[in-house]
Amino acid sequence: MNKEQPVALVTGGSAGIGAQICEDLLERGYYVLNLSLSASKNQHENLRDVEVDLADVAATSAVLDELANAYEITNVVHNAGVIRAALIEDVALEDVQYLVDLHINASITIVQTTLDAMKRAGFGRIVIISSRAMLGLETRTGYSATKAAQIGLVRTWALELGRYGITANAIAPGPIVTDMFTAVVPEGSEKARQIAESLPVKRLGEPGDISRLVAFLLEPDTGFITGQCVFVCGGASLGSLAL
Repeated sequence: MNKEQPVALVTGGSAGIGAQICEDLLERGYYVLNLSLSASKNQHENLRDVEVDLADVAATSAVLDELANAYEITNVVHNAGVIRAALIEDVALEDVQYLVDLHINASITIVQTTLDAMKRAGFGRIVIISSRAMLGLETRTGYSATKAAQIGLVRTWALELGRYGITANAIAPGPIVTDMFTAVVPEGSEKARQIAESLPVKRLGEPGDISRLVAFLLEPDTGFITGQCVFVCGGASLGSLAL
């Protein structure tokens, strides 16, 4: 990398939406740090994979400290997430705690660690990938709650950090065809067709629908957009959604 390259830290960049985010940012000239459970399949001179369980608070903090000392990270995209689906009768508190650590505590730790570099630069972009499920979805007690909490984070950080040239926004994807989605709704199934038909746009989303908005929100020219949650859901947020 060269000193003029913007550095973006992306979590969960080895598959699905995260992989597409990394690919798009690499094409736009970013140096990308991918923090994920496993290395990505994308081999690029401007991509560094760092394997870590972001729900492990101590391990995450150690990795972030190392990266913050080596790079001036001014762009953060916290995309990593898991569901841990269960009806309320079967919700395990250890699963909820895992989601709290992954969706909330990792968000906080990432921003705390990269904040000095953003302040030095007088510029920073924070994007958190939340979910349409924040509005409520069956079997998603822990997932919906922690994804909703992420909106509170970005709204608070927008208030605190705007004076430093730092913005914080969230994106709430709806039904996007990824491995996580097809594990619940098989691709090409009647259920997938029904979900697509229930949406105003009459199709399921693709990872690029999210990654294009991420790239836009990271641009220097988007500094007047902060504290927002943008639903990229084909209109699913306008009514109920059953998976």
